[in-house]
Amino acid sequence: MSLFSSQLNPRLSDWHGRSAWILGASSGIGRATAEALHKQGASVIVSARQSAALQDFVQGRPNCLALPLDVTDAEAVAAAAQAVHAHVGRAPDLILYCAGHYKPQLATEFDLEEMQRHLAVNYGGALHLLDAVLPMLLAAGKGHLALVGSVAGYRGLPKSLAYGPTKAALNNLAENLYLDLHGKGLGVSIINPGFVETPLTAQNDFSMPSLISAEEAAQHMLHGWAQGRFEMNFPRRFTRWMRLLRCLPDAWYFAAVRRSTGV
Repeated sequence: MSLFSSQLNPRLSDWHGRSAWILGASSGIGRATAEALHKQGASVIVSARQSAALQDFVQGRPNCLALPLDVTDAEAVAAAAQAVHAHVGRAPDLILYCAGHYKPQLATEFDLEEMQRHLAVNYGGALHLLDAVLPMLLAAGKGHLALVGSVAGYRGLPKSLAYGPTKAALNNLAENLYLDLHGKGLGVSIINPGFVETPLTAQNDFSMPSLISAEEAAQHMLHGWAQGRFEMNFPRRFTRWMRLLRCLPDAWYFAAVRRSTGV
């Protein structure tokens, strides 16, 4: 693997005989990815709080399993991980953390309860998952951990006071996980979408450039895993500019955001 290669993980392309556990699979990106992986031949375990949506997914899919779950409950996550291991017979090939909470917030309308809810779901839930699955993955010496972040985690953005910092934390967490686990045979990836049409983004009252469907997002993710990528960001026509903004001096960055958003 060359220094500048985009392949930083073992490739995941042939999903026949492979398994995936998706947390946050009741709607949006998680649901679309579950459907895409199943079409590729994977056995898919879906988790979320909405039991009815999970049952709807597994209906007619005998090799799939619904595990209703609140990711903020550490004991429930641990129990679910054991159920996944029992169902698959080993550690799953892919574990995707797609659970998320989002509500627009400004500092001038600070809501501590909402800040803490974002932290509990978007970041705390990921830690509960890691506590539950890392021992089984390390024992297996293979498997892939994927976290869904956001380009909102690259730098501060208007109305992202609660959401953005949790996604920034996931980006940093993924980098540390990669450094610690790559040599153990495990894959780690971070997915940073731009604007995707989901129930969460439906709350936005502003224009969302380069908005894509959840199904398109899922295809980008499958393509990234097949290439062995560490980071996936899409659509590139939007995210390349967001990545560039990270490199700007602070004064330039704040001025650019004010000009483009009117804040």
